Amino acid sequence: MTDDLTHATSLRASPSSEGLGRTRAVAALFCRADSHYKALPAVDVWDEARDARKWPGGAPLVAHPPCRAWGRLRAFANPAPHEKDLARFAVAKVREFGGVLEHPAGSTLWADQGLPVPGLRDEFGGWTLAAPQKWWGHKAEKASWFYVVGCEPADVPAIPLVLGEAAYVVQSRKRHDYRPHITKAEREHTPLELAAWLVDLARRCKVKEPA
Repeated sequence: MTDDLTHATSLRASPSSEGLGRTRAVAALFCRADSHYKALPAVDVWDEARDARKWPGGAPLVAHPPCRAWGRLRAFANPAPHEKDLARFAVAKVREFGGVLEHPAGSTLWADQGLPVPGLRDEFGGWTLAAPQKWWGHKAEKASWFYVVGCEPADVPAIPLVLGEAAYVVQSRKRHDYRPHITKAEREHTPLELAAWLVDLARRCKVKEPA
């Protein structure tokens, strides 16, 4: 991964949680109504009822925008007309306030928004971590890309490593793949361990200097 940050956005560290005497607030956007994020402290969760587009900003964030219009099965999806713009909105907010956006590995959102593929950087200092959600307790492999702005690779929380084959698959048309599929809810849910890790990562992100 290149560390050429000559064009990176000017960033400053926000006060530490210890200095504030409280846990630094983080926003979680585009979550399920029964999201695990709602069980985590100091997380401002925006589900469909709250409408993440109304989030006022001002804190680092974790974003899980809808992905069906961007993934490998997008030709079979039937997204709402505005659905793609939700992911573009999430990219803009991560770049503005710092944080992390999660999408399936190979998401076409990367090309659409000029996001860096794993191993590269963008003009915002952003970079992409490629990792399976299985490492954080997901039943399936669920290969994912995590676009991060405001936290260097060396500063992310410890990443678990889980070897072996996942017991389930997200979806497979291979006749020889005996493994069962996960449910729609399991496809959409972020495992609690991953949610906690992403919130920890977002809290480590820096924010832009105010204009």
